[in-house]
Amino acid sequence: MSYLWTGKTLTPEQRLPKSAVAILKRAHAIAGVLMIGERSVDRTGKIPTACTNGKDEWYGAEFVDSINDAQLRFVVFHEVYHKMFRDPITYYHLSKICHATANIALDYVRNILIWDEFGKEKNDDGTPWLEMPDGICFDEKYRGWEPTQVFWDIYKPEDGNGPSSPDDGNGPSSPDDGTGGQAQPDTPTGFDDIDFEGAAELSDQDKADLEREIDEAIRQGALIAGKTGSGGLRSVGELLEPQVNWRDELREFTQATCTGDDYSTYARPNRRYLQHDMYMPSGVSETVGELVLACDTSGSIREALSVFLGEVQSICDLVRPERVRLLYWDTKVCREEVYEQHELEGLAKSTQPSGGGGTDVSCVTNYLTEKSINAQACIVFTDGHIWGGWSTWNIPVLWCIYGNKGAKPDVGKAVHIKQGDL
Repeated sequence: MSYLWTGKTLTPEQRLPKSAVAILKRAHAIAGVLMIGERSVDRTGKIPTACTNGKDEWYGAEFVDSINDAQLRFVVFHEVYHKMFRDPITYYHLSKICHATANIALDYVRNILIWDEFGKEKNDDGTPWLEMPDGICFDEKYRGWEPTQVFWDIYKPEDGNGPSSPDDGNGPSSPDDGTGGQAQPDTPTGFDDIDFEGAAELSDQDKADLEREIDEAIRQGALIAGKTGSGGLRSVGELLEPQVNWRDELREFTQATCTGDDYSTYARPNRRYLQHDMYMPSGVSETVGELVLACDTSGSIREALSVFLGEVQSICDLVRPERVRLLYWDTKVCREEVYEQHELEGLAKSTQPSGGGGTDVSCVTNYLTEKSINAQACIVFTDGHIWGGWSTWNIPVLWCIYGNKGAKPDVGKAVHIKQGDL
């Protein structure tokens, strides 16, 4: 199928930039991201529909010819949103469990965002400006869900090739073909693909450069959108949150949870007021108990570990907990180091992280329960590529997430640390 413009038949190579220009005129907030990388038509047959590696985009010629302009605009939006949210890099760990399911989960979440923001747009003649192509992943059930939540909702292990049990010590299996399981039989397959492997092959410097380029594009797009009153700001709002100083957040959390500076607990009343039948918090705990520091053993974390531990040690010099329990973990707690108050100066010198398999944080909460460890708080240092959810905690937890802005824990408080900020 070909489409006409001013009496001429347009090729896929002509229709694709025409769609991008149409988006530029209406969605100023994503204009900058839209201009990142190359956008090209594939005529080799290797790209059946559309694909992105987080920087460049490819569109199958026959596929472009088979859909109308409104549908093509939706597909371009779709690929740009994958880029804007850094999906190929952020969710690479899910693709190692099951590539297809990871792709589908991301499609569900991004398609809802696109439709909510631009689905009601009309052309001058009243026809829809956007249309969803056939086979699209769209389900109201997943409104407000994060991609990881959707993944575990639709993932179905096949012949035991899914993640291994956290207790077996083997870590999640990662088949070379990236299949590892399958989506539920009635789940749509989507119309595009994410080149997770291509994104993973980018060098650390290329990833950092791309991160900065996307950040700057989002800021510029938001500025233009704000001046013109155009749409698209709701989906990128979370990406525009001001950067916080992770050191300040770490210090504030530790002091609040370990010393009671936030007056959030009434566990220890101030004795001065009891005689007047007034129950008031003491403000500062009579003793600062145990602090748990849980560090995952992924490669990126190992590189930044010494600086992070040094910062924690400096905070402990002020707070003076009775002890700090340092746990290294992947799918199980691989190593435990205990530092009593008089030994805290050795914390930053810990250089023996063990493990390196998958990343299942439930092993930490299970360990604390099984060992009857009565800690006041836990600080988790991780890259945020968590298998199977963020677990259940019965103590305050701060997630210090390194190099993964897209990670969003559903429990506790999170602070993100950019690569290079340590």
